Amino acid sequence: MNGKLGDSVKALVFDVFGTVVDWRGSIIRELEAFGRAKGIAADWAGFADAWRGGYQPAMQRVRSGELPWTRIDDLHRMILDRLLAEYRLAGIGEADRDHLNRAWHRLDPWPDAVAGLARLKRRFIIGTLSNGNMALLVDMAKHAGLPWDVVLSAELARHYKPDPEAYRLPPDLLGLSASEVMLVAAHPSDLAAASREGLKTGYVPRPLERGPGKPPDDISGRHFDLVAEDFIQLAERLGA
Repeated sequence: MNGKLGDSVKALVFDVFGTVVDWRGSIIRELEAFGRAKGIAADWAGFADAWRGGYQPAMQRVRSGELPWTRIDDLHRMILDRLLAEYRLAGIGEADRDHLNRAWHRLDPWPDAVAGLARLKRRFIIGTLSNGNMALLVDMAKHAGLPWDVVLSAELARHYKPDPEAYRLPPDLLGLSASEVMLVAAHPSDLAAASREGLKTGYVPRPLERGPGKPPDDISGRHFDLVAEDFIQLAERLGA
């Protein structure tokens, strides 16, 4: 247990895609179910990876000013429409496209996530700090049973992580100092950006996020305030 850190931190905010929920497994399951229902065969795992692969470039278009502020739901839809054309599935209609796009609202949690969050919630304020838009995050919490105290989205700052404005949201809105807030994430670059804004950092690796056999993130030379193998161990180390 890191009692001193547990005493100084008042709120934990979590990256969501990949850290709290298994986006890849969930999206593949949704696509496969859709394909079975519609009699469509495709490389659905490749489709899921390509869909997620368009995420950072799409957000960069917003950060750079090439696009005006655009919610993740709408960026996901732009990527989906392009991929359907590339996969020769352009005949899929509007209702089905909307259903597929909203699969990102129905992502399933990692096995330790709900129990770990419930335990952490007993001692800390817990919430999201995600690039996902508010509607997406609220729907996902309902679907997955995520017991957030607060849902914070980059949408509120109109700046996507790793823009500094996104990391300034939790301390500002919760009335805390930056050092009283810890970002928990599976992505070292996200944590590095949070640390630059004065937040504490908790690293929880998710080795299966991008699928089996993918190399782990290189964390050599990285500093985190806390490292845990899952949310249960995170709670233990914070004294929750």
